[in-house]
Amino acid sequence: MLFNSFSFGLFLPIVLCLYWLIGYKKVKYQNILLLIASYFFYGLWDWRFLLLILASSLIDYFAGIEISKSHKVSRKKLFLYSSIVWNLGVLFIFKYYNFFIDEFSALFNLESSDYTFSSLQIILPVGLSFYTFQTMSYTLDVYKKNIKPTTNLLQFLCFVSFFPQLVAGPIERAKNLLPQFSKERKFDIATSKDGLRLILWGLFKKMVVADNVAIAVNAIYLSPEDQGSLSLFYASILFFFQIYCDFSGYSDIAIGSAKLFGFKLSKNFNIPYLARSGAEFWQRWHITLTKWFLDYVYGPIVKNRKGSYFAKTFALFVSMGLIGLWHGAKWTFIFFGIYQAIIIAIERIPFKVKDKKVSISYYLARMPFAFTIIYIFILITTSSIFFRADTLESAFYIIKKIGSFVPSEQFSLISTRVLFVPLLIALEYFTRRKNHPFEFFEKKFSKPVRWLIYYAFVLIIIRYAGPKEEFIYFQF
Repeated sequence: MLFNSFSFGLFLPIVLCLYWLIGYKKVKYQNILLLIASYFFYGLWDWRFLLLILASSLIDYFAGIEISKSHKVSRKKLFLYSSIVWNLGVLFIFKYYNFFIDEFSALFNLESSDYTFSSLQIILPVGLSFYTFQTMSYTLDVYKKNIKPTTNLLQFLCFVSFFPQLVAGPIERAKNLLPQFSKERKFDIATSKDGLRLILWGLFKKMVVADNVAIAVNAIYLSPEDQGSLSLFYASILFFFQIYCDFSGYSDIAIGSAKLFGFKLSKNFNIPYLARSGAEFWQRWHITLTKWFLDYVYGPIVKNRKGSYFAKTFALFVSMGLIGLWHGAKWTFIFFGIYQAIIIAIERIPFKVKDKKVSISYYLARMPFAFTIIYIFILITTSSIFFRADTLESAFYIIKKIGSFVPSEQFSLISTRVLFVPLLIALEYFTRRKNHPFEFFEKKFSKPVRWLIYYAFVLIIIRYAGPKEEFIYFQF
């Protein structure tokens, strides 16, 4: 069930009405409704994968309890490793097995020998990378004593499967989301209104900007050999905005939907194209994933290493390489992560100026805003080519062709609807200190003017929505 579908437009208000009819004092029954609704929402993709999400939930729930009550460190580690092996094992089988088997066979030329490995004909469960990271962080936090385990199975099942963020995040921590299932959630008109505004903004980004931009991007990337440098560069810029509006649009709808039920989800994007360095970009892009790897991969590697540049660089490459791999079992994604690590590592190289240790990032923070925006935008746009291309060979071919300044025989906007991109940039830039542009309008304009703006956006969505496509991050 897509957020931008008619079925979700029916599903959400029905569940919402039943939820508040139950009443805020009956938290248990509200949670039961949310669990049924979430399993129904997920089961519409493929009901068989409900068994998988239920198994992951049960394994990590009982692992958390056993880790907490065990007195022996060896026993604690046994249950922690059981949780990690299960979660990573499921990810490997469904997402990475075929990739590694194919690469292993190609490396040792096993395809022409008697020793062959068969690929698995399996479907990748939607949202698998998101909810496995969410449940795995729970057992890790219990082991580190950052949180106490819950003994309420219903609340934990809701925490794992909460439908607004189940399929594509944000990747929530138990410390933030789990306690919200135990508290009374009173209906608040101001919070609900803000949730609806956030949903409207998310739908605009997805349906009007991302889906229309996809038309131009797909048309150009379909045959890069027939395109000139300008067309390919144009498509690469557009793809960055496509994936940004696609994914951040989903996050906005997820956060807005959660607000309607009285829940607060973590912010996942903060206008990343305004970043002034590679490191800052990842503080603004897919924030919950960045924080996950910072806490569970990068942090443990650099711990007790006195903060040396080489230790941090090693941790950086491991973390960013895994972030790339998290996105998909393709060399293009891995190289995407490594490319980002190279940018940040170069920015961090320490050198002395007048007996003062500085780095490129030190100067970037002091450069004119326009310069740093152009600098990071060029680097990030280049990395998006690896994200979009089917193979590394294709990505390098496109980059080479862009750099060779091959003239375009025919160049056009493909569709004037891509002009919604400048509108998006203007709205987000001038309202950047707010969570979303409509929050700014709430403070600045009278009620009649605000309603005219909201109706205008509804009409724009109805009139100019592009061909409906799945959210890009559903495949991850």
